[in-house]
Amino acid sequence: MKAVICTKYGPPEVLKIQEVARPTPKEKEILVKIMATAVNSGDVRVRSLAVEGWMKWMMRMVLGFSKPRKSILGTVFSGVVEGAGNKVSEFNPGDKVFGMTGFNFGSYAQYIAVHQNSNVMKMPQNATYEEAAAIIFGAQTAIYFLEKAKIAQQANPKVLIIGATGSVGVAAIQVCKHYGAQISVVCSSEGSHLMKELGVSDIILYDKADFTSHTGRFDMVFDAVGKTTKKQCKKLLLNGGVYKTVGGTEYASESKKQLALIKELFENGKLNAVIDKTFSMDNIVDAHRYVDKGRKKGNVVVRISP
Repeated sequence: MKAVICTKYGPPEVLKIQEVARPTPKEKEILVKIMATAVNSGDVRVRSLAVEGWMKWMMRMVLGFSKPRKSILGTVFSGVVEGAGNKVSEFNPGDKVFGMTGFNFGSYAQYIAVHQNSNVMKMPQNATYEEAAAIIFGAQTAIYFLEKAKIAQQANPKVLIIGATGSVGVAAIQVCKHYGAQISVVCSSEGSHLMKELGVSDIILYDKADFTSHTGRFDMVFDAVGKTTKKQCKKLLLNGGVYKTVGGTEYASESKKQLALIKELFENGKLNAVIDKTFSMDNIVDAHRYVDKGRKKGNVVVRISP
């Protein structure tokens, strides 16, 4: 099968398409023919080892010193079950599934073998493969941090989302709506149209003014791109308000419960797939270059199989 191999840490050009052995599912694993995956900020951070200070050494310890030990990157997928181990009871060949692999990676390939009890389940019935792959990373990350901030325990909380046009930001808006939040966002003038499409009216344009000087106060400030610190945002918080960021040391761990909520929200029309661009597997380098620019609106999808 074809797979995208990360040959070393570095720019997008370190990614090479190579022929590798197709995985054979173990007794409780399913073999998935991957139809689509996505390139997100986490993918480019791993590929380039774009972290600072002691975190760079920590990442090398976890991922591999000179290159990733697990050379096939990619953390989300959608596809079709093609085979299964003899003790699989949850899935059947032909099932359309989607899932997330976390630090196991492996979705930049034509096939992947995953345990039936891992973070995989049947796709939303109303989703295309591209949509199913697109909604996972941003929504999973948003759900993790918003639940850590106890959003479900508050009545109509006021939430400020910084970096609202990325994959995590657009998902966070929709997840916050699910919880009945009053939403304000920080984005560029270029991204304001997308925010209006998502039903957000309180838009703070960071290229027009210093958003940290905004007079509003919030129960929660969520930095969906990791460009701020709690100190910078402290005066934006109400007494007892919570600050969360994707740019700190806290890792948004995955769970099947999160995946189930993503599926439910999509099927009920409360979560839409915001797709900026779609690339073919052969153009994976171009996909990473595009995400590297930091200007994508929503998600960048990679179509693995036609």
